[in-house]
Amino acid sequence: GGGVGRVRRLVVLAASRFCVRGFAFGRLKGMRGLARVGLRARRARDFVWRVQQQCNQSAHRQVQRHVTACSSSSSSGGSGSSTATTVTTATIKKATQGKGGKGAKAHPLSKAGGGAPWVQGVKVVGCGSSTPGKLLTNGDLEQMVETNDEWISTRTGISERRVLAEGEALSTHASAAAERALDQAGLQAEDVDLILLATSTADDIFGSACQVQANIGASRAACFDITSACSGFVVALITGSQYVRCGTYKNVLVIGADALSRFVDWSDRNTCVLFGDGCGAAVIQAQDPQTFGCNLLSFAIDSDGAGGKCLRAGFSGASDKAGGPLAQRESEGKYSNISMSGQDVFKWAVRAVPQVVRQSLDQADLTVDDVDWLGLHQA
Repeated sequence: GGGVGRVRRLVVLAASRFCVRGFAFGRLKGMRGLARVGLRARRARDFVWRVQQQCNQSAHRQVQRHVTACSSSSSSGGSGSSTATTVTTATIKKATQGKGGKGAKAHPLSKAGGGAPWVQGVKVVGCGSSTPGKLLTNGDLEQMVETNDEWISTRTGISERRVLAEGEALSTHASAAAERALDQAGLQAEDVDLILLATSTADDIFGSACQVQANIGASRAACFDITSACSGFVVALITGSQYVRCGTYKNVLVIGADALSRFVDWSDRNTCVLFGDGCGAAVIQAQDPQTFGCNLLSFAIDSDGAGGKCLRAGFSGASDKAGGPLAQRESEGKYSNISMSGQDVFKWAVRAVPQVVRQSLDQADLTVDDVDWLGLHQA
């Protein structure tokens, strides 16, 4: 919560599973105005501030965007552990701005009193993505389970999904997405200080962030995985931003990657229509907080571990391999396919997501009327 942003806003919500349709058609009570343009006096005040800065310091015109990213998910734990159902919202701003003059006033995003509350601000400087070549359409699923294109598309908005082919690795696509993000940012792999890979389906149980580091040649970067299911990318974005804000790192590579097709029961029409594979990446970079503020305006995270039974893919191997017969001692560890109670996930999401969105907006001193666009995680 770095203060108030007063320019055009774009809100991107990642609301998992069936809650997507509820948002898309504006069915949530009290949230109908969330996707309408409503800058009014805020835009006028920001314009006056900009003109003053330009006149006093010959500053370049600032072009700013605000993004509120929110995701709701259920992230699975191991055998015997509860699964935490998580809602995450981050209000961020993507900016392209000129350099402020020496002694320039603090940006409006700074705290009252003129001083920024962070050592460094955060900005997004590059994005990239990668998906498998194998395509699975609704028509294909009609041949596999009792369903049809109309049933799937009207309930989920999904017409096709990408899935890994035999022998294809998730880390390969994560690396490709990372390289595209770095290219857009104009950075080399050796410029990266930290790599965060958000995934629930790593190629290796010990994590895949280090494999990405090796693939792209980012030998200087520290790296680790984050597991938070559908909320993973937003959680990683928030985590990376804190490393930048406190001055530890300058360039952080944030990747969201999953291959959920590995854990889908393709004979279960309630789940197989929803999941696919793919990767997205973003580069966040430090900026002068006194001049430009911080593009991460606020975030809110809410968890409910009691919802674990509604969505899970738990460990299904032998719990006591060492104490069993030879065949058990030699057996491979494994996880079960995804099981989901869609109605329960939906009911929880439409209750929790609006609350956490408002929390994040309140921290940024914004209202739902300030939101221009509402973008939703599809399913």
